[in-house]
Amino acid sequence: MPVTDDDAIRGVLYLDSIAVVGCSTTTGKAAHEIPAYLQRQGYEIHPVNPDADTALGGPAADSLADIDAAVDLVNGFRPSEEVAGIVKQTLARHDAAGDTEAIWLQLDITDAEALADAEAAGLTTVQDRCMKVEHQRLLAE
Repeated sequence: MPVTDDDAIRGVLYLDSIAVVGCSTTTGKAAHEIPAYLQRQGYEIHPVNPDADTALGGPAADSLADIDAAVDLVNGFRPSEEVAGIVKQTLARHDAAGDTEAIWLQLDITDAEALADAEAAGLTTVQDRCMKVEHQRLLAE
């Protein structure tokens, strides 16, 4: 079951290396503005966008497997029907590198069945919540 209580969400927010699947290069889009906000808060952002060479001032990876750095959290900005694929990639990365602890799906993005697979593998999951809103509510001073 995706976490909903403030303490569990706060725990996820303390993870600092974030792969953003669906990170946009377009200013004004949520998939650009929210990762940019998180980057300004000190998070290490790894954009995943196969249609872009760069995003948020750094290289954009084609997939989660193409990120060379450690990833604590996968943040999904893709439609709900793509969540199962994101979870599959996350679990492959988790099994290979052992470095991914959680999956966060942004507002209006849900897939309880796919997230159950992630939870069964030991990952913490959050769905249908905005990471920026939760950061401002729980951690910003």
